[in-house]
Amino acid sequence: MVRRHASVPGLRSASRFFIDNSKFGGHMAKKSKDMNPAFSSEVIAEPGGAHLNSCFSCGACSGACPVSQAIPEFDPRKIIHMVRMGMEERLLASDLLWYCSGCRSCVFVCPQDVSFADIMGALARLALKKGYVTPEELVAKGKAAEVQRDLCVSCLTCVRVCPWEIPKIDDGGVATIDVEACRACGICVAECPARAIVLNESEDERLIAACGVG
Repeated sequence: MVRRHASVPGLRSASRFFIDNSKFGGHMAKKSKDMNPAFSSEVIAEPGGAHLNSCFSCGACSGACPVSQAIPEFDPRKIIHMVRMGMEERLLASDLLWYCSGCRSCVFVCPQDVSFADIMGALARLALKKGYVTPEELVAKGKAAEVQRDLCVSCLTCVRVCPWEIPKIDDGGVATIDVEACRACGICVAECPARAIVLNESEDERLIAACGVG
């Protein structure tokens, strides 16, 4: 006689939940050789990365993120999970790393006061340090402004208007922008009277505009 076990309400749906989360778009089930066990510690060691210690992956940030609404692949909770799984190459080599707009909507809804934007900043610095992206590629991706030296008239406008004091005048008397520090806010671009500063449209900006979000 075959005995049947009584079904438990919600068990099947719970199983589907765990199966779906284990896939994470088909790339979360990675072999151990592809993982960096020290990756989480490396992120925490970067400025802003310590927020990772306080996160318990409740998903509030994902629900509040305006970028996630336009680009479903950009999921803050998923990115946190990838960091903790040690998926360094998969994450740092991805364009998703540069989709965070830094709006900090995530901070206001987080019960732990975690700044996901600061964690993304830590990841960006690691990507640059480890050579997953170059300063030139950041400019091409629209994640940093660049001064066209032949057009700069050294008026100091960019130096005065930048809230983070990133533009400087170099030894040649021409404005220069630290690509790694630039927030790509576009203020200097808009204010430059000589139109000597350029900022490319980023992929996330294009997708958000196409979806009418923001």
